Amino acid sequence: MLKLSEIYIYPVKSLGGIALSKANITDRGLENDRRFMLVDVNGRFLSQREFPILAIFQTQIIDDGLVITHRKTGENLIVNLGKPQASKALKITVWDDEVGALEVSDEATQWFTEILGSPTRLVYMPEESHRKTDANYSLKGIEITSFSDGYPILIAGQESLNDLNNRLVSKVNINRFRPNLVFTGGEAFEEDAWHEFTIGGVRFFGVKPCARCIMTTIDQATGEKVGKEPLLTLNKFRKAGNKILFGQNVLISQLGAIAVGDSIEVKSRQKLAKFEIA
Repeated sequence: MLKLSEIYIYPVKSLGGIALSKANITDRGLENDRRFMLVDVNGRFLSQREFPILAIFQTQIIDDGLVITHRKTGENLIVNLGKPQASKALKITVWDDEVGALEVSDEATQWFTEILGSPTRLVYMPEESHRKTDANYSLKGIEITSFSDGYPILIAGQESLNDLNNRLVSKVNINRFRPNLVFTGGEAFEEDAWHEFTIGGVRFFGVKPCARCIMTTIDQATGEKVGKEPLLTLNKFRKAGNKILFGQNVLISQLGAIAVGDSIEVKSRQKLAKFEIA
């Protein structure tokens, strides 16, 4: 039996995540997932790919506030979880997308700039800012996402992680892959083929296996790059074309609420990618 076992949100893109027991599904992803992001002086997004140290910023939601804590120093910043007040409107870029955003505050800009040692702004995606997902993998052409890499939800199976860890000398945690949803049951990597499925009765569509990058080699506890794993091993059995795949990108078909322990029913499947042996 397939069951939802873990739920995660990442309020600030590339910063530490929060484990939840339940979550609301909005039109652009899990509620409060990646609505904030750090950008440089040119408005370009920052991530752990270039700044692994971002992993050691922990996030926590308390009432209507988002608390961001630098785990090594204990310093923290508290910002309004909703739309910032009297903030500056900006145009920022996430990969190839230009997106409207709001600078959270001068205080937040100064806090991150001082810690990271270069001009850094914390920005927020307001409701009126709509960032569309890739039209090549769209259902209706109107799907949107937050500041995620490209899709509103990422799901991965515990059996997929178990299979990978059985091939590794040193096991890795699921947080290396920064999923929103993790499930138990079924076979390793079966999520690759999921198309239409429901979680607790809420309907979703898997549209594209997720291509992985150097972020999977960063220890989320220390903010340090620790060798070439798990990418090196994944490359040996999870390579399709020039992509290394782990997890499934998901589009939202129905708003609602989900909770850990919900059953998952796969309604339809799609053709699997062809994997190469490196």
